[in-house]
Amino acid sequence: MDLLEYEGKRLFADAGLPVLASRVAGTAAEAAAAADELGLPVAVKAQAKTGGRGKAGGIRVCRTAAEVTAAATDILGMDIRGHEVRIVLVEQGVEVKRELYLAISSSRALRGPVLIFCREGGIDIEEVARRDPGALVRTPVDPLLGLCHYQVRDVVAAADLGAVETAAGVPARQALAGVVRALWRLYHDRDATLAEVNPLVLTKQGEVVCLDSKVTIDDNALFRQTDLKRDEGEDEREGKARRAGLAFVPLGGDIGVLGNGAGLVMSTIDQIAAAGGHAADFCDIGGGARAEVVAAALELILSARQVSALLVSIFGGITRCDEVARGLVEVLGRSPLGVPVVVRLDGNAAAEGRAVLAQSRLEGVVVAPDAAAAVAAVVAAAAGSRAAASDTAASVAGAGGEA
Repeated sequence: MDLLEYEGKRLFADAGLPVLASRVAGTAAEAAAAADELGLPVAVKAQAKTGGRGKAGGIRVCRTAAEVTAAATDILGMDIRGHEVRIVLVEQGVEVKRELYLAISSSRALRGPVLIFCREGGIDIEEVARRDPGALVRTPVDPLLGLCHYQVRDVVAAADLGAVETAAGVPARQALAGVVRALWRLYHDRDATLAEVNPLVLTKQGEVVCLDSKVTIDDNALFRQTDLKRDEGEDEREGKARRAGLAFVPLGGDIGVLGNGAGLVMSTIDQIAAAGGHAADFCDIGGGARAEVVAAALELILSARQVSALLVSIFGGITRCDEVARGLVEVLGRSPLGVPVVVRLDGNAAAEGRAVLAQSRLEGVVVAPDAAAAVAAVVAAAAGSRAAASDTAASVAGAGGEA
């Protein structure tokens, strides 16, 4: 379960991590009242479970009340990578001297936690990692021993904070060490799979402050985290998918994708991108999915207005292709989509599945012989749908002008 920034910062504060005073607002008026209470300047920050908020214009520094109102008005309702912004966080402003990066993450490759630190933080941390690998400290943490003192010292040494002291006279090095230890405690005690601070900043006053938070909690451990409410701020479609037992992530493209198995779906999305298309979602129905699960997945995907075409790519192992086909027939027969549908069925009961689709004679459904052909067909179909929509819009505009 991914947490919104303000939810993560509540956990940060509980764990003793330094965060700025802030208020959550759902309207521009509430944001203005929060800024008045906190004092200017403030940052108005979109609350969405995705990265790239700053680049999308979802984070604004405001120095006047009018700027706060304008920023909240612009940000609320904004779509950031398929996530609608419903609330904003109004946070005290701070003068930043340096930006750092700190995270503890679960590593599949290492089969355990890994501590990651970079002496350069901010929105382009991935680029920093590629450009200057030496700027990174990346060390495994033994899940039984926990974070060791030498690992904390490695981070402090890499940060190279010098003799800077906080307003309370505490060396900034010592403050950073405390942050590293507190983040580990949060990661461990909260059953997190990710606890990230980007940026972790050194202010001009010498304070070390967590300016952002990104926290993901292990779904299998939520029964222990009884104070966390799962649906707060959750994308509506993601919530429906979770309740239906589906793995679903909205993306920014216009080609709906449905598949069985995360690897298959991710490779399909990559193939679509390589062919010049853009996926509208990641939807994994899992193994052994029956017709009703397929029907629920289709309804989720097609609830996004921007879908121009749909690709269903199934490689049957546990999943039976004929069950998937029956789910398609159930949904498409009841309510035609109005967009092209390309289906690829291979593996368990693939012949039977193709027979089900052939007998149904569903309008707009094409069965592709293999994955490559399916991707090529759906990218072409989406382009055709976009062109047709553009022509229709131009005709309507022309008719309006003549009237």
